[in-house]
Amino acid sequence: MEDLPARHPVAIEHLPSFITPPGQTDLMFNFVIIFLLVAVLLTGAFYLKLHSLPERMMHGRHPAQFQIVAVMGLISLLTHNQIFWIAALLLAMIDLPSLFSPLASMARSLHRLSVQPARRERRRSRRAAAGDPAADTTDEMTDDLPEDAGDTVAASHHQTERKADA
Repeated sequence: MEDLPARHPVAIEHLPSFITPPGQTDLMFNFVIIFLLVAVLLTGAFYLKLHSLPERMMHGRHPAQFQIVAVMGLISLLTHNQIFWIAALLLAMIDLPSLFSPLASMARSLHRLSVQPARRERRRSRRAAAGDPAADTTDEMTDDLPEDAGDTVAASHHQTERKADA
């Protein structure tokens, strides 16, 4: 067999398998070191993945709310005050109403109201200058239509008049 050193006189007869003879590689020590490194890396990855949960929940939604959640998550990561993370998580779960949407809708409506009479007046003056007798009736027909639909109705109205004249 192998050239083993003599056993110490007070040693027990059967030694456990994790005790290595002198000069041999300690396999259990190597296994524990690798296990601890892997466990620490996986725990850190899990912690960071869990920590970014509020940001991942907010991704693609309200940009201002996303930035607030991201900053709160970063503050909680750097200061270890987990109350910021809890607040960021709660803020990510709540869908805040958009205050800009109604204002933008009002602005679009007011713009249409202010531009539409001027556009109608320009069309009337062009048709009157061209000598179109149906200029007033065409505008009355297109008052209830969207802005770009009025041009197509007026064009089709002029085409039917030309066919009738021919």
